[in-house]
Amino acid sequence: MFSVFSIFASPKKLHAKGVMGMNKRNGAYIGRYNDRSKYPLVDDKLKTKIIAQAHGATVPKLIGVIAQQAEVKRIHEMVKHWPGFVIKPARGSGGKGILVVISHANGEYIKPSGQVINEEGVERHISNALAGLFSLGGKNDVAVVENLIKFDDVAFDGFSYEGVPDIRVIVFKGYPVMAMMRCSTSASDGKANLHQGAVGVGLDMGTGRAVRAVQFDHPVTHHPDTGKTLNDLVVPNWENLLILASSAWEMTGLGYMGTDMVLDKEEGPMVLELNARPGLAIQIANGAGLLPRLQNIEAIPIAIPAQYPKASERVAYAMQQFSADPQF
Repeated sequence: MFSVFSIFASPKKLHAKGVMGMNKRNGAYIGRYNDRSKYPLVDDKLKTKIIAQAHGATVPKLIGVIAQQAEVKRIHEMVKHWPGFVIKPARGSGGKGILVVISHANGEYIKPSGQVINEEGVERHISNALAGLFSLGGKNDVAVVENLIKFDDVAFDGFSYEGVPDIRVIVFKGYPVMAMMRCSTSASDGKANLHQGAVGVGLDMGTGRAVRAVQFDHPVTHHPDTGKTLNDLVVPNWENLLILASSAWEMTGLGYMGTDMVLDKEEGPMVLELNARPGLAIQIANGAGLLPRLQNIEAIPIAIPAQYPKASERVAYAMQQFSADPQF
């Protein structure tokens, strides 16, 4: 089967296209620009939510937290006035352990796929989360219960299937350098996770328009479930979304990170999660390497803190410098 990277199989050819590999990312960017003492701010979704709110960012509303096995049965009372909700392990990784419920009644909980889970099934999921089944290092965790996002179905109708699409923005030294939308599919069980089968749509940094799209690292032109032409995707409120994504640098102090955003129909751009070790598949979705963009930012003269560009100025620079130019 054709793969985007099969054309440039050798590391030398990939490097010539500016594609960054994991070793380069880990050593030259994560290791150099991310203070490990700040990782807990982004590895724990509850802490992320707290610091984001402290900086004035909009986040999904917190319904409650379940921290002990003895509290698991509280979930049903906790969500009884919330039509839809999401349960996440606070320190989950790779999208694992996220349970989305779009409606519930009479002890039955409905997933986006239409699958029905009973009360015991929901309790079991939370117990597994508390036991660390989905978490970094397998350590005991807590379950975070959030309000279900009402995504902008006018702008994104047909671009996602049985789930909320999100937008990953790579932020380097406070500058947004590359972005993609992750659109859920039946293969991904309604989750915006590329490894599970979501579609990644590269986005023009200047306009928020689709550049190209991939699923399982292979080019696609239409959504596999809805048939929607992916090249028609345009993210509204693009500049404001990038400003919010870039402000994650002020929130955390992490030099190299991924900011995950959603567009809520009522609230507008929201911070969903932050990631200190963002993956590299975003390069495939954009048909462009990260290295030239990162090196562009590294070449900017270092300003004293008081003169460092504001988020809006950093976004204006990125929108002008990193407009779409697929290289492979």
